[in-house]
Amino acid sequence: MQPLRRKEDAVTRSASQPADPAAATLRDPRWAAVLARDAQADGRFVYSVRSTGVYCRPSCPSRHARPENVRFHASCAEAEQAGFRPCLRCRPQEAALPERHAALVARACRLIAASEQALPLAELARQLDLSPHHLHRLFKQHTGLTPRAWAQAARAQRLREALARGAPVTEALYEAGYGGSSRLYEQADQVLGMTPGRYRAGGAGSEVRFALGQCSLGAILVAGSERGICAIALGDEPEPLLRELQDRFPRATLVGGDAGFEQWVARVVGLVEAPALGLDLPLDLRGTAFQQRVWQALREIPPGQTCSYTELAQRLGAPRAVRAVAGACAANPLAVAIPCHRVVRSDGGLSGYRWGVARKAALLAREASA
Repeated sequence: MQPLRRKEDAVTRSASQPADPAAATLRDPRWAAVLARDAQADGRFVYSVRSTGVYCRPSCPSRHARPENVRFHASCAEAEQAGFRPCLRCRPQEAALPERHAALVARACRLIAASEQALPLAELARQLDLSPHHLHRLFKQHTGLTPRAWAQAARAQRLREALARGAPVTEALYEAGYGGSSRLYEQADQVLGMTPGRYRAGGAGSEVRFALGQCSLGAILVAGSERGICAIALGDEPEPLLRELQDRFPRATLVGGDAGFEQWVARVVGLVEAPALGLDLPLDLRGTAFQQRVWQALREIPPGQTCSYTELAQRLGAPRAVRAVAGACAANPLAVAIPCHRVVRSDGGLSGYRWGVARKAALLAREASA
């Protein structure tokens, strides 16, 4: 009876395992990801190594195992049920490295936001148990900003919120973390677009000139402050464009443009009809430090060319900030002048456009034929 049992066991093993384990591994497309140590495959599967008794994530930096010793598993739980333990080097049971980095950056942002005073890079790195250089690199990679620039943007946001709820200027600036009023007033034009007192009053006392008209893409609104063009909007009807402008400047005085401003409007309409001409007018751009960087990068894309959100993030030195780049494009207040219509999906398709995908296609077609 004993020889018969061994024969049955052999039949069972042959039915559950391939005749040539090495060939089966080499044919499996997941093996190519393991050989390439492809971090993009992390989380999709793990692989175990029979000779060591461990299982790893595809990007594990350890020396590659022999193909005949490798098995693939859909999850860590499946690998552990098969009797394998997690690799101590790549720690496959933990979140993937990009996710851990993103979590560290998110934690750094929370620490910066919670700090009443500027938090030195060395102290921030110490709290996160990272080296200052490593933190600086990760932070910029994920946000597009240095920790210092992020802190400045967070401080400016706290200031805007305090002023908007009516706090006195002195109280608001210290609450936001500014060391003194002189530093704030030096940066007020960039941070607020006006003096702190005027911002606190909802823009009261400031004047915004505007004009509504028609162009080949429908209704158009052009508005300008004392600093330059602050809004170019396109739409089907003029009324929604005017309401949006009123929402942006709730207590500013909106006045119809004079003859001089009408010349600006004519040049903006000319830009819409022929985007490749460019616009040589002063612009009043109000946004975060990162938005300003994105908008400047958009202006550097030549007419007739396009760029993906991923490529734009890479140009900014922030390859993981694709969503933030897309958000900055969506927040662009100056249609055509800041050419966010030149940003497309990675496959070349036209993604959403604040003023309508049909208008985006028309602008690109005009530039291509110029």
